[in-house]
Amino acid sequence: MEGRFARPHATLAYSTTGRRGPLVVHAHGALSSRAHERRAGLFDWTPVTATHRLARYDARGHGESTGRAVPADYRYSSLAADLLALCDHLSPGAPVSGFGASMGSATVLWAALARPERFERLVLAIPAVAWAAREPRRSGLRAAAALVERRGRGVLETAARLSGPPAVLAGAPRYTTEFDLAEPLLPAALRASAESDLPAPEALRGLTHPVLLLAWDTDPRHPLATARTLAAHLPNARLHVSRTLADVRSWGRLAAAFVAEGERGDDDDRGAGA
Repeated sequence: MEGRFARPHATLAYSTTGRRGPLVVHAHGALSSRAHERRAGLFDWTPVTATHRLARYDARGHGESTGRAVPADYRYSSLAADLLALCDHLSPGAPVSGFGASMGSATVLWAALARPERFERLVLAIPAVAWAAREPRRSGLRAAAALVERRGRGVLETAARLSGPPAVLAGAPRYTTEFDLAEPLLPAALRASAESDLPAPEALRGLTHPVLLLAWDTDPRHPLATARTLAAHLPNARLHVSRTLADVRSWGRLAAAFVAEGERGDDDDRGAGA
């Protein structure tokens, strides 16, 4: 099912698959989209539809969603508010499991901190460089925004193509460096990313949801150190590290088994109380 959901200054495009079970909502990474992830052949979460409904959406300004060229609209806190509103729209009577990749992981974390009761379980893939280690990245993002304004998005896509994928993805035949965000919005999104960060590690200690962290190594923009810090501070987290493309492609099955644990746990609890 395809749908549109109105938000302040944006309309979010989303799709749902699966006909039964609780809802899983997936948030993609920066400058990506549902279609971009399909083209890349990564982050295939369809195995979760064996037990859950799966909703995927394009963040504001990305893919088929609309937006405006205002950096504040793309900060993680604003994206988290979009996610929460979409969850209320698609699953008003029950909590959901939140999935995210890169920027999407940050979106899910900020949303879970704002309204923890809205979520059942969290799956956070390749969380981006954060906290003190993010400082050099901020200046690079601001410079990229200014470069796009002067010379267009092509120069940024060329730079991404020249740098190539992380080593773990070197064998991915459909890996793409194209961005799925309109050029007039790109500088605002880049500046918002420069101004954003993951929640402080100390703030995560009260987030008691079961969390699955999925990380790869050899990627300075999504360093293993970020995932390890999250695993150390989230009280109910487990960390899976992939070092091969084949293992990355197992993430959908791992995530499906993880959310199914919650359903089996609910069944066990109901049986114990009967």
